[in-house]
Amino acid sequence: MNSKPKDTRANRNVAVNWLAFVGLCAMATGCAVAPGMRMGAGTSVSTMSAGPGSSAADTQLPITEISLSLIKQLRDVESTAGDAQMTALFEKPAPYRLGVGDVLQITVWDHPELVAALGTQQQANSRPTDPAQGFVIDSDGNVQFPYVGKVHVAGLQLSDAQSAIYAGLVKAFVRPQVTVRISSFRSQQVYVDGEVKSPGGVPNNDLPMTLYEAISRAGSFTSTADQSRMVLVRDGKRYQLNLPKLLASGENPSNILMKNGDILRVVSRSDSGAYVMGEVNKPVTAFPLDNGTLTLSDAISQAGSLNSASADAAQLYVIRGALGSTPTVYHLDAHSPVSMILANQFELKPQDVVYIDGNGLVRFSRVLSLLLPGINAGLTAAIVTK
Repeated sequence: MNSKPKDTRANRNVAVNWLAFVGLCAMATGCAVAPGMRMGAGTSVSTMSAGPGSSAADTQLPITEISLSLIKQLRDVESTAGDAQMTALFEKPAPYRLGVGDVLQITVWDHPELVAALGTQQQANSRPTDPAQGFVIDSDGNVQFPYVGKVHVAGLQLSDAQSAIYAGLVKAFVRPQVTVRISSFRSQQVYVDGEVKSPGGVPNNDLPMTLYEAISRAGSFTSTADQSRMVLVRDGKRYQLNLPKLLASGENPSNILMKNGDILRVVSRSDSGAYVMGEVNKPVTAFPLDNGTLTLSDAISQAGSLNSASADAAQLYVIRGALGSTPTVYHLDAHSPVSMILANQFELKPQDVVYIDGNGLVRFSRVLSLLLPGINAGLTAAIVTK
């Protein structure tokens, strides 16, 4: 008669002890993985990486405190790299030189019989791709004209080409009056792609094509263009162009001359966003402003500011290069209003991750939410066994 109550009490004690053990284990595990560990400058984050057939190795990621000296250092590094690139692009305008595909209009005055050599006049409804009236420079760089034959003009300035044709005409005519002009520029072309109103090929003519001129001929920027991250590809090399920064530093973008075969890509601001997550009112992808800049304070503002009920302003982090082999972590203690000065000067880069951690109460509440399902299941099991 007394054996059953003893068994029940024993089962209950076992269940309680088991629940206590599970609870302690879960709390220890929860504390170990709970987000928001206090980290500051001088500390580091340990990540695990292991490949097939290799043992796991720890990689230490140092955390750098955001300060005025750090901001100045980052700006100096970026400015030095940008100045070196810009120096290679600044050139003085040079006279136009003829090339393969250009169409010349050669006129010999008082000799109407040579007018027929120009070919038929284009009709009003002709296609833009139809060749213009005149003499096309062939693939060998030569142009052929009556009584002169072939004359090599590719690579010559227009005045030198006129002298070469005149030298051939004096063999058949007495002091001929000859005029040479370019009726169609087809040998040199620049390609403008991306956030412009009329992307495509832009022919280069006798007027020097500067950066401004190329963008203007492509219809100018669209409303979503990121003028701070234009990319110029020349001879297999990439150049980063920051138009607002050039103007701010007193450099004239018109000094950047476009060359034949250049590719200019204007990226969209949507490609230059930074991710804001954690304890903010509205986790978002923050996009640069119209001038192409995006500071840490701009990104937080686009996310609706910090969540006053759950955010720990002292634990604000910026993760840069998360997809690369050497990511960098920056930390800012945003408790002080002075820290907003730093946030307003710290410029974000595309694909940066801004993370705001939760306060201690939020972390404790989340650990409890992980424990409660297990505790409830244990109590239910204990009641069933009773």
